[in-house]
Amino acid sequence: MDANRDVVTISIGDEDLKAKRQGPAGGFPPDVADDDPLGSDDKTELLAGQKKSAPFWTFEYYQAFFDVETHHVKERIIGSMLPWPGKNFIQVYLRKNPDLYGPFWICTTLVFACAISGNISTFLHKFGSSGYKYTPEFQKVTIAATAIFTYAWLVPLGLWGFLLWRNNKILNLVSYSFMEIICVYGYSLSVYIPAVVLWIIQVEWLRWCFMVVALCVSGSVLVTTFWPAVRDDNPRVTIAVIAIILLLNALLAVGCKVIILTHDFGFRSPNPDVLCSLLL
Repeated sequence: MDANRDVVTISIGDEDLKAKRQGPAGGFPPDVADDDPLGSDDKTELLAGQKKSAPFWTFEYYQAFFDVETHHVKERIIGSMLPWPGKNFIQVYLRKNPDLYGPFWICTTLVFACAISGNISTFLHKFGSSGYKYTPEFQKVTIAATAIFTYAWLVPLGLWGFLLWRNNKILNLVSYSFMEIICVYGYSLSVYIPAVVLWIIQVEWLRWCFMVVALCVSGSVLVTTFWPAVRDDNPRVTIAVIAIILLLNALLAVGCKVIILTHDFGFRSPNPDVLCSLLL
């Protein structure tokens, strides 16, 4: 530099300072969106670890409960058919991600399994009888659907309300959401599907064995799941809740058996001669 006084020198620090002072070209103010790709509302939601959910009366709210992977549904079905003592179905398989896809299709499959098995059982029972003509009994679909979906929706609703009420009185109780309880009840019915299909076998004691096995497996899933939620409550309340859960489950099993094995299920018009004899 000293040898050649005419050399032009450039300072990098001066160029950076000049660029900062000039700002954006065209005299427009800086765009905040370029420096901040996320809005303030999105930032707040991400920092809080939550996301705004749609109201419960919209389809978007229930759409999230049908967004489930196939292998998750498979794991939950296998877990409901192979319960293990000490394993809570909600904590092991749901993991704060309940779904309605599995319970809905399990209930629907069970409804049609009851109706189809009932029609086949009636056909096998009366096959070869003189004057018998097969007529499908579609009313079994309606009766099975009413019984199964009422059990799968109203019983969880009542249990959820009771647990919520007891949780307000006793603070250390385990609490479950309504969707988690529905999910448990729906998957607990999966073991009844193969049992209902096997009830086609025309051996009465074998049918009762299938029903008892399905009843024990389904009841085990419910007891191991809801026992932690009521074990710290009053002992009488705990025993009453568990007994009611098992009793309603048993009533559903017996109801399915009655729907399937009741032949000529339906209402018939009474015989006029019988009515006249009764009146006379």
